[in-house]
Amino acid sequence: MISFTDRLPLETAEQVRGVLERATAADGVAPVSEQAVLSLGTDGPARHLVEQWDGAVGGYANVVPAHGEHPAMAEVAVDPRFRRQGLGASLVAGALESGGPGARVWAHGNLPAAQAVAQRLGLVVARELWQMRRDLANSELPELTVPEGLELRTYAGPSDDAEILRVNNAAFSWHPEQGGWTERDIAARRAESWFDPAGLFLAFDPAEPDRILGFHWTKVHFDETPAIGEVYVVGVDPKAQGRGLGRLLTLAGLRHLRERGLGAVLLYTEADNTAAVNTYTKLGFTPAHIDVAYTTAS
Repeated sequence: MISFTDRLPLETAEQVRGVLERATAADGVAPVSEQAVLSLGTDGPARHLVEQWDGAVGGYANVVPAHGEHPAMAEVAVDPRFRRQGLGASLVAGALESGGPGARVWAHGNLPAAQAVAQRLGLVVARELWQMRRDLANSELPELTVPEGLELRTYAGPSDDAEILRVNNAAFSWHPEQGGWTERDIAARRAESWFDPAGLFLAFDPAEPDRILGFHWTKVHFDETPAIGEVYVVGVDPKAQGRGLGRLLTLAGLRHLRERGLGAVLLYTEADNTAAVNTYTKLGFTPAHIDVAYTTAS
């Protein structure tokens, strides 16, 4: 039986984490995003679908309701022990129904099982997210030259949060997941073990040191072997576009990650974000795998 709740009990949340760990180990790709994991057992917009099987959590779906012009987004995981029982299709159908018109469900890695569920339910591709990767250990990086009229510094603490939020939400107003961050979103990530203030770069005009023009938040995935860096978020104030800030900030982060001894770096970008894809391609990134968002056929 499927249950639908705004918040998971602590014990159920721990069982879901176990499902996610087993699914990741079996598939080689995490079934849900960091945002979904952070929502387990906490208050927030995400809603949770849990399907029990033989007295245990057999599958899980995370649903972020529609907001503004953005449709509801869902993510689904099925415990490898209980697969091929129809749980995946049941959860996807339930998540899309609960999300309302236009709801979408992510298939991270777009694995064959996800494609089979999509075909069974008559779903179509609505969105593609590319993971791109770049070698750091055996390739050169361009020199970092900060143009006149710009300065770079690293994160000084929570006093920077309001400006980071302003730039993030302006830069990603169009983005279903990244747009609309709150102080709680930053605080949750700052509390994570991977957070490193020296890896969060801020660009500003010296004449207005309290106003950020853009930022690059880097991340290190210590859970991978070997550890790998990530271009986690690059946000540029729309009013500061055209000054090369995206490339400058990305390069600053890449050099930082290499100095930490990391041999490779990854990032995520929308496949149809031509400007971002061009910037990252010129910096040596190439597509590694694709996440696909499915929706019901209109």
